Amino acid sequence: MSAKRDKIIGYLNKYLKVDDFQDYCFDGLQIEGKENISKIITGVSLSQRFIKEAIKKKADMVVVYHGIFLNDIPSPFCLNGLMKERIKMILCNDINLAGYHLPLDAHPVIGNNISLAKLLGVKKCEPVSVGFVGELDKEIDFDEFVDLVDKELKVKSFVLPYGKKKFKKVGIISGGSFPHFKEIQNAGADVFIGGDIREEVVRAIEETGINFINAGHYNTEKLGVQNLGKLMEKKFKIKTEFVDVPCEV
Repeated sequence: MSAKRDKIIGYLNKYLKVDDFQDYCFDGLQIEGKENISKIITGVSLSQRFIKEAIKKKADMVVVYHGIFLNDIPSPFCLNGLMKERIKMILCNDINLAGYHLPLDAHPVIGNNISLAKLLGVKKCEPVSVGFVGELDKEIDFDEFVDLVDKELKVKSFVLPYGKKKFKKVGIISGGSFPHFKEIQNAGADVFIGGDIREEVVRAIEETGINFINAGHYNTEKLGVQNLGKLMEKKFKIKTEFVDVPCEV
């Protein structure tokens, strides 16, 4: 079975509502390859290791969360170094590259953040930025909740325990979301799950009085693209496979 590239991309762009976002990158088809698609490889971040795996698995298209970000390319335009090597590998193998970033965070059905909420039992979710704030069925001890996060995401979280010891309301924004801590607290959350942290906000989080769980940038951004692969496989009856290139940060 195969499907046309433009039909797949058109469907994904509409399903993820890419026109609703002002992103740091272009969301959609970033590099054009062959027209007929029989195998799609999905992953979190574009890298030479990921591309080599996609080539080995005979991918016609790769769909990633972190694709080509224009702020990584010099202006005036100059294609060199690591980015040149990645793009060369894709072009020489006639592979399509599609990237979906913020639309895949925010999607209310298959996105990173709603998927994390479902995984952790966070319900009645309301959107905040590209994430969500919701609540657990009952109050839980903070340390117990951290153990749950670590177990479900297979991580060892870094925590800032500056909020309530027991709570129900949880905010989730995957990846480099730490600047949103005040916004998450204003939405009523006592705990904020993110994927990154910098020294510059540690004291501000302490002074704000909210618990912060850094569960890892990569590991909080796996579920959305995995779900996207399953969706494409079901919709277009073609093979998809997620390639995991582990990263602990």
